[in-house]
Amino acid sequence: MRLTTFFRDRPSSSFSQTSVPSMVQSLRGLKAFITLLLDPRASLVPVWELSRSLVDSCAFELAVASLKATPTVAALLSERYLAPSHDLETLQHYPKGSLGYVYAHHMLWLELQPLQPAIAVDSDTRYVEARWQQTHDIWHVITGFDTSPIGEIGLQAFYLAQFQLPLASLLIANALIRVTLLQPEALNALMSEIARGWEMGQAAKPLIAQKWEEAWDKPVVVWRRELNVYPNRI
Repeated sequence: MRLTTFFRDRPSSSFSQTSVPSMVQSLRGLKAFITLLLDPRASLVPVWELSRSLVDSCAFELAVASLKATPTVAALLSERYLAPSHDLETLQHYPKGSLGYVYAHHMLWLELQPLQPAIAVDSDTRYVEARWQQTHDIWHVITGFDTSPIGEIGLQAFYLAQFQLPLASLLIANALIRVTLLQPEALNALMSEIARGWEMGQAAKPLIAQKWEEAWDKPVVVWRRELNVYPNRI
């Protein structure tokens, strides 16, 4: 299909009926995308701006609709489970090898603080947005993807394979454009990590359905085995 045909087939009313707030949000998202393209290490502010621009999008609604096809995820969406803030001081004293211990030491070693979603959970898409933010660094621990720029994109590919998170596809696109134009020698490594994340995400059980915080004492190796996540196998 030609690009001109694609756009000609879009109903013109879909453009004319776009609300002003929606257009403003889209423009903010575009600005954030360009900011990340030019300076990906600047701060997380453009990432959150881009994420906010997508939370009420059709793409996110479709992603949530597909999630509801899995009973365990549908139950979590219905409950809208959110855990209390992660207490790293307490978690670091859990048994060695447990999720609580590994997660806390991962965060403290990198001098990171748990993400605190600043979003009103008043819809399914906003709940999923809040939950993935709250558990993002747990996903790093479970999947084994590090927090380097390429490792982060590998995790985004895992997200995309699991439930088509719109932010993930745009961050991957951003990284591909940036590396192709500005750091072409890193393209093979980036593609390998994207492929690894996608394959792992396709093979794994839904991580978004897990109540990690209710089993901090469970060993990471057990979590991985139960969820079919094997970082070194692919």
